[in-house]
Amino acid sequence: MKRALVAIGGIIMFMMSIESAQAAPLVLRFAGQSAVEQGPTITMKKIASEVANKTNGRVQMKVYPASQLGDYTLVYEELTRGTIDMAMISQPSQFDPRMGLYYINYFVKGYEDLKKVFAPDKWLFKKMEDLNGKLGVQLLGFYIEGMIGIGSIKPVKDVLNPKVDKGILLRVSSITSVVEGARAMGYRTVTIPYSDVYQSLQTGICDGVDGFPVPAAYSILGDALKYWYNINFSPECLSVLMSKKTMAKISPADQKIIRDICVKYTNISISGAKAEDEKYLKLMEKKGIKVYRYTEKDVLPLAKACYNSWDKLSTEMTPQLISEFKKEMAPK
Repeated sequence: MKRALVAIGGIIMFMMSIESAQAAPLVLRFAGQSAVEQGPTITMKKIASEVANKTNGRVQMKVYPASQLGDYTLVYEELTRGTIDMAMISQPSQFDPRMGLYYINYFVKGYEDLKKVFAPDKWLFKKMEDLNGKLGVQLLGFYIEGMIGIGSIKPVKDVLNPKVDKGILLRVSSITSVVEGARAMGYRTVTIPYSDVYQSLQTGICDGVDGFPVPAAYSILGDALKYWYNINFSPECLSVLMSKKTMAKISPADQKIIRDICVKYTNISISGAKAEDEKYLKLMEKKGIKVYRYTEKDVLPLAKACYNSWDKLSTEMTPQLISEFKKEMAPK
């Protein structure tokens, strides 16, 4: 009798341990590059909270902002390996040069164009989803942080005329589409890492910067900048990504919940981009930075010069991709 009771007790304990294991939540490491107080990090926390709520705690996310798990290139590499689960980061081009696609200047015409261009059923999303997928990473959505202009410590010459040398040395990233876009607009360029930009402005290594949306330019470079030219040549777009190795651990129903939430916050970021930029433009002015605002019509000469430079990207991004890009994104 005792043996039977012991056996029954053992079975009960075994079944309870199985139920406990099944009930344990899947906790994902969610990496970001933005400061704690900035919009992307706030949105990451909202995504994490909503996912936990709508999956009844089955999927939870621990947010690591401000590059705590490494810069965006390292985080992306970890996503491909499955050692980081999820991220909201800039899209690196080191692993595939074609990833620089959405850094091409003036493929977005303005704020009203953002929702159409970045929608999940449109060409750009599908193409970036395919390119990421081949590296073992799933694209879930985007975060539009704002539009990018030119910040400088001295005046830029004839900013709207692409044929005129601008009289400054402009910091750019190493991404070819960024470099070619800046040169098409009339700038001499120097490649400087993102983390070194503030010091480079202070020490005169460069006179101006591109690659910073309005909120980040104010928050990170506000004490160094003297001028801001709001020519809106590119959106600052962060990708919301998940390792496919992590995705395989999540049920199809919970995958859909996560996708839907990420698309929701993509649209929220797009809807709020113009107001967010204007908020920080006013803060720039209050700080003493001279802000120049331009209409879409004003910047048309710059946009046309950039369109004419797109073919220079064919060698790195392949002629087929640039041909597709021009067909889908060039002005009709």
